[in-house]
Amino acid sequence: MDFNLSEDQHAFQQAARDFAHAEMSPHAAEWDATAHFPIDVIKKAGEMGFCAMYCPPDDGGMGLSRLDAAIILEELAAACPSTAAYISIHNMVAWMTSTWGSAQLKSEWSAALTSGQKLASYCLTEPGNGSDAGNLKTRAEKVDGGWRLTGAKAFISGAGATDFLVVMARSGGAGPKGISAFAVDAKAEGIHYGRKEEKMGWNSQPTRGITFENVFVPEHHLLGAEGEGFTIAMKGLNGGRINIAACSLGGAQAAYDAARGYVHTRQQFGQSLAGFQSVQFKIADMATRLIAARTMVHRAAVLLDAGAPDAITACAMAKQFASDHCFDIVNDALQLHGGYGYTRDYPIERLLRDLRVHQILEGTNEIMRLIISRSVLDEAKP
Repeated sequence: MDFNLSEDQHAFQQAARDFAHAEMSPHAAEWDATAHFPIDVIKKAGEMGFCAMYCPPDDGGMGLSRLDAAIILEELAAACPSTAAYISIHNMVAWMTSTWGSAQLKSEWSAALTSGQKLASYCLTEPGNGSDAGNLKTRAEKVDGGWRLTGAKAFISGAGATDFLVVMARSGGAGPKGISAFAVDAKAEGIHYGRKEEKMGWNSQPTRGITFENVFVPEHHLLGAEGEGFTIAMKGLNGGRINIAACSLGGAQAAYDAARGYVHTRQQFGQSLAGFQSVQFKIADMATRLIAARTMVHRAAVLLDAGAPDAITACAMAKQFASDHCFDIVNDALQLHGGYGYTRDYPIERLLRDLRVHQILEGTNEIMRLIISRSVLDEAKP
């Protein structure tokens, strides 16, 4: 396996780094403090192609690999994990629309989504069915010319500020096979948005519940075939897990870089912190975990691009390992900063708060361990 980035990947990486440095880093602390959703900056990211990284060029996307996208998201997240994570969610919805949308739906929406001029939210989680997505309760009833949606979703990123929703709803019987996927205009009659959640982190993107009251969805807004929604959701989440893992890498890299610089400048007992063996060992462990996490994320991306049979397990492993260990890296960076790391004068505490939720979303890390254990134990069956 070649661990070196290609010339194109280096170019993507540098372009994302430059964009993050110019458009995100100077404002990330303010976005967090004021709970500001930087739609203008996200649209600028769309002009760079970052809102449709792995959508096909025919629909206005860049046609990049999942590895390319992970490299870009890591750079964006080094400036602001919260905003980068929203961009990753938008990418997932744009890709679902390009992959499973009808020709009419794509003619109406794809160009606006891939350019970032219209923003999207992904609606799977429900108030009573967080990890148990296969038992969701939102209903889709067939009517003349389309469907009527009734139900509720919870913890929806971007809700109330986005233009387009992909909604998973039950169009058939119980279980995953009764679920279908629908593209919904976020301004449609009968959609109601709840209060903006007050969160520990991810403050640069709004999070709300959504209630659907007899919302009409045209027939051509069905994604894929009826009953295919759960499959579409899981395929989206496989890539989403790589994306969130990449955002964890970006936050951890930023905290690690800050800690390396700080321990050289901070003096204690007549020498810099970098002169103490205990600090040296902590930095060594941080570096090792960061490289290990990045290797797992890149491997999972390559396997997903290749359609490998073990790609699902690899994505779960990468998401669980990276989100756990990258949070620990940021926590170690905060410890090395001492009391200063706990203040908002330094970015470490924001990075810590933003990365904490990565262990919960796109499937909790407990669910990731369930996926992994089932896979490896099935291999060992006599």
